[in-house]
Amino acid sequence: MDYIFVGLGGSIGAMARYGLSKWVGTRWRGEFPLGTFIINTSGALALGFLAVLFSVSGPEKVWLNKLVTTGMLGAFTTYSTFSFEIIDLIRGGEIRTGAVYLAASVFTGLVAAYFGIILARLLLGQ
Repeated sequence: MDYIFVGLGGSIGAMARYGLSKWVGTRWRGEFPLGTFIINTSGALALGFLAVLFSVSGPEKVWLNKLVTTGMLGAFTTYSTFSFEIIDLIRGGEIRTGAVYLAASVFTGLVAAYFGIILARLLLGQ
């Protein structure tokens, strides 16, 4: 049954990533891969937040954890695209943009995940 929840969540997450990436792509023309940056940062925030919430939920919520964190957020965020975009920027001579993208993505991902944890703890009164 876990595979069904992960698969269902994965399909939702993949479609959300595709839609958001397309939407950002129609509005952003810069070299910086803003779509993937927004996707990965928001995914880190959501995962930090939900990891705390799911840690206090009972076993009856395990299916929801599989659906949302492993499935949906796993398919929504994308390390492979992030990695490829850095290589593509460097190969295209955009070394500075690639370096900024790498550093900014790692930094904001960590900050977003931590902020998500703090928000969830505040919500739960921890």
